[in-house]
Order: sequence, then structure tokens, then C-alpha cells
Amino acid sequence: IRMINQESIDKFRLELPVFEKNIRAFEAGEIDRNTLKGITGGFGSYAQKEGGYMLRLRLPGGRVSKDTLKFIVDKIKEHQIDLLKLTTCQTIQLHNLSADSVITLIRDALDFGIFTKGGGGDNPRNVMVSPLSGIEPGEFFDVYPYAKAAGEYLIDRMPSLHMPRKLKVGFSNSPENEVHATFRDLGFVARENGTFSVYCAGGLGPNPKLGVHIADGVCPDEVSLYVSAMIRLFTTYGNYDSRAKARTRYLQDTLGEEALRSHFLAFLEEARKEETPWPIEPIATITKSGCGSLSEDLALNRRVKAQKQDGLYTVSYHPVGGRLTAEKPAELFQAIQNLEAVELRLSPDGTIYIINLTADEVPAVLNVTSDGAQNLFETSVCCIASPICQHGLRNSYQLLTACVERLRKEQFADGVLPQMHISGCPSSCGTHQAGAIGFAGHSKKVNGKMESAFKLFVNGCANASELRLGTDAAVILETVIPEFLAALGRKISADGSTFAEWYPTHPEEFIALANEYADKSE
Repeated sequence: IRMINQESIDKFRLELPVFEKNIRAFEAGEIDRNTLKGITGGFGSYAQKEGGYMLRLRLPGGRVSKDTLKFIVDKIKEHQIDLLKLTTCQTIQLHNLSADSVITLIRDALDFGIFTKGGGGDNPRNVMVSPLSGIEPGEFFDVYPYAKAAGEYLIDRMPSLHMPRKLKVGFSNSPENEVHATFRDLGFVARENGTFSVYCAGGLGPNPKLGVHIADGVCPDEVSLYVSAMIRLFTTYGNYDSRAKARTRYLQDTLGEEALRSHFLAFLEEARKEETPWPIEPIATITKSGCGSLSEDLALNRRVKAQKQDGLYTVSYHPVGGRLTAEKPAELFQAIQNLEAVELRLSPDGTIYIINLTADEVPAVLNVTSDGAQNLFETSVCCIASPICQHGLRNSYQLLTACVERLRKEQFADGVLPQMHISGCPSSCGTHQAGAIGFAGHSKKVNGKMESAFKLFVNGCANASELRLGTDAAVILETVIPEFLAALGRKISADGSTFAEWYPTHPEEFIALANEYADKSE
């Protein structure tokens, strides 16, 4: 089976002196931050807004083996890394790095087998996969081998690509659609008959769009040809003149859905004639046997999920805001290092799944992950945001932690408030348009002065059977949002309901409450 070819690895290694040269030039004040971003983004690294650097590790499908976890643990210790962020593209970002550290880390990661190439800039991003693919009860089929092939194909092509902007590709194993495959630049959604439905030219952020449905009954062995068709479409009709309109979703505006679909299919035929489909590895078989049985308490624990493999279980761990302390990776490694077939899977919402546990292995893993989210609301998603992100307008993590602190006092039942999605700016790195409740960084004038605020979005849904983007409802001051959510929770609790049950029959009541708190100044 062909893997990432050595030529791509060697080319990336030869580019690394360019990375180091420009980091040094920025440190010396010889180039500005924007110039640096245009160069180092393609290497997966950016300068942070208030000093230091970040590095984004490319982890295909969000899979983290024990060896990869040990590599991360060792590098945390070696470079005294104090902040790790789980991203909505199923990667891990290392933050607050010195110039020397980021230069060393990018080389060490490549030597270990982790590409950072394409973690930023106008490149294909980490290919995303439903995090429980291969172990999830009710899934249509394991999509990981096909996503892996697509990711290797993109890395192989990357040195020769010149696209207008980045390209995000996702594979969903069921209609749950956790990876937003139906509104990515290119998405593959598994069907019961073992084929894919394909969507393209979707995306969140300014001018959000659901993807255009291209085809059903797509043969999984041809995924690389569909990726090739998308690249051909994007490089032929994408906007190279305006970065603001250079994402694939704008092709829906310039071409229209019918022409876009027609061009895509024409490029697919070109790819079929000119390329051989990238080989697909066989679906891995989990041979580990379950032993023991869960106690009644563990069977009811919301963080313990039965896998489709008899006797095996998954434990979920969601650090608030998707931020990991420096100590946590080492604690996780210590807990799983001697457990057969156990690995981590990263979810786009910032959850870590520890998979392939026997009933006897579950309690220790639950214990080491007990500091995470306590209910659905606390699994809310946020971006890295200001003051780390160069473009961050507001601090989404600060808002989330304030809301968690306030709402723990209310002791609402699980589900009374939904998982929120919070972005520090309109770019939707926190996927605010895909959540039942979303917030995007904004400003609001109070007594003639602009104050920190967030725009509220409501009623988004990523599930492929109910797909819709959230709509904006109000602009609320950051300091007021925790009280708005507390009032919303009390209203839903009084009905003995959950947000998912309550909102569809009370949308006007929700908007009225939002407007009430939008008028509050404190």
C-alpha cells in the first residue's frame, strides 16, 4: 500500500530553512506579522497576537496513538509547553512557543511522522473523520480508511498546488454529521448501501452556505478522484483576486448550483481519465476481547459509551473550552500506556474519546478525566480567540468559562441548556452557525462607547437529516450573556423540559428573552 511518498517528505524538509529564516527575521524586526503569516502559515505555524508562536499538528482523522501521545508528552516537557488547544479540525495546537521551540518542534514532528505542512495558509487542511468511526453502534460503515487515503493524496499533491485559499474535507460515518461534511469545501457522507453521498462548496463564516449535493452512490474507492475534481474546480473558478471571496462557498454565487455541479462532474471525468485512484487500506479489525461487566453506576454514566464491539467501551473527556493543561497528556498516557489497543480520538467539538476499553479498564480512565465537562452545556465549543489569535475580536474562552461558572450555581438538569458554539469573530472557527445556540464576537455601543459583545445565533443543526444554519437573533453584551443563559435555563426548567424539546415550540419566547437581555447594559 502506497503511503505519503518520500518525495513529499523530502520537499517539506528542504523548505524548513525558509521557515526558520523568516521566524528569525520577524524576531529581529525585519518583517512584520502579516508578512510572516503569509510564509509560516503553510508550515502550520502562526505568531500569536500577544507574543510567542503556535504550531498545529496534523493528526489525520483526529486519531492519536499511544506513540503519538508519548511524543506530545515528551515535547511538552522538553519545551515547557503550558497550553494545548483541541481544534474544530481534529488537531492539537501547541501554544506560547518560543522561536527556538517552534523551529525545533516542526522538525521533530516531521522526523516522528507528523506533518505540520498545510496546517495553515492556502492549503488542504487536516482531513476530518467522524471520531468514533469503526467503533460506533449504528454507523453505516467505517469511513476512516477512505479519509486516510484522501489525506495522503492531498499531502502528496500539496507541493504542486496553488489554490486561492484553504480546502477542508470531511468524512461522516452516519447522518449525525459531527464533522459537518455536508457543509465543508468537500464532504463525503456514508450511506447504508456502503457508498457515499458527496457535497461541495459549503462553509461557515461570512456568507455561510450549506454544501451543494453533487452525487449519491459514490464508490468509496474513488474518493481521491472526487478530491481531484474539487481541486480542479477550485483552481479553475476560485477567486485569486479577493481573499475575502476566495473560499469555495463563493462558487455557489459565481457559478450557481447547477453549473457548479456540472463543472464538478466534468472535472471528475477528467480525473478518471488522467489519474489512478489512491489505494485504500483494508478496514482494521479490532481483535481485543471484552472482559468483566460495568457496574450499574458506570452503565448510567453519560461519559461511558458501549462500542459496537462486544464488551468494549469508550470514555469521553471534554476539557472545558477544548483546552488541555500541560499535565493532562502525561496523565492520560500514564493511564493507557499498558492497555491493549487503546487510543485517543479527537472530536471537532473538543472532546477526547479514549476507545477500546474493557469494563475493568473504564474506572481508572474515568478517574483521570474527572476534571472535564459535567453536562452537555459544559461541552460547549470555542475557538482559541483573542488575545492569542491575530484576528480574534473577542475572548470566546473567557465567555465560556464565565457562563460555566455562573450556570453551575443553577444546577440545571443535563440538557436544559444545549452545547453552545462560540467564535471570537465572524470567521466561525468556533462553528457558531452550526450550533443550537451560537455566539460570534461583536461590539455594541453603550452610552457612546463600544463595548465587548457577541452576536447570538440560534437553531443551527449539523445532523444531515435536519441540516440548517443558525440565524442571528440579537447582539448581547458579553457581561450580560451568563445571566441571559441563566434566565433561559430557568424558563426551560420550569416547563420540565430540555432546550432540544422546548425551542421548536417556543421560538418567539426565545427571541423575546434575547431581545430583553440585548437591551441590558449590565
